[in-house]
Amino acid sequence: MAGKENNFPPLPHFLPLKPCFYQDFSDEIPVEHQVLVKRIYRLWMFYCATLGVNLVACLAWWIAVGAGGNFGLAVLWLLLFTPCSYVCWFRPAYKAFRADSSFNFMTFFFIFGAQFVLTVIQAIGFSGWGACGWLAAVGVFGVNVGAAVVMLIPAIMFSLAAALMAVTIVQVHRIYRGAGGSFQKAQTEWTAGTWRNPPSREAQFNNFSGSSLPEYPTVPSYSASGQWP
Repeated sequence: MAGKENNFPPLPHFLPLKPCFYQDFSDEIPVEHQVLVKRIYRLWMFYCATLGVNLVACLAWWIAVGAGGNFGLAVLWLLLFTPCSYVCWFRPAYKAFRADSSFNFMTFFFIFGAQFVLTVIQAIGFSGWGACGWLAAVGVFGVNVGAAVVMLIPAIMFSLAAALMAVTIVQVHRIYRGAGGSFQKAQTEWTAGTWRNPPSREAQFNNFSGSSLPEYPTVPSYSASGQWP
């Protein structure tokens, strides 16, 4: 963003790495959508926390029944989906509401829908997927009750995350269709190249108002007698 210093993720100053994104809900998101965008952000944080709890539960699963492959996949999911979910579906949602971008709305629906399906699979808990869902937790009860109880926690969290994702998709789609979004508008943004970094609504308004008014280099003067020169 021109003139704005990146502030996310918030990193300690002693690290050589710098934040990659600029994020400010009150500055860039319209007031009527700030609550929803913040909820999507909190949903991303909740899903990341679920992956962390799932890692601990898979460690308990490994200790109880020797399922080391699931623990390895749990580490991979945590390292992969934490940054990728932010970049691939939260940022498109953020930019979509910031600039009323149909292309970013379509990107959000496609990737977030795939994330929803994956979260449902994780909540179910098939063996070999690296997720402590319901099937995995119930199956360990006959071997180690303590490990099974620990595994129930991410199963509940995955289920809650999937339910919240379903509600979010419905809410965002209702706003998108109500604002006149369409696939044709997304194609236009793709052709014009504005999908990469769409300007905010305030910038669009300023550009429109600035180009719609004529500019006069000097103020015209009139004679005091009231007659035209």
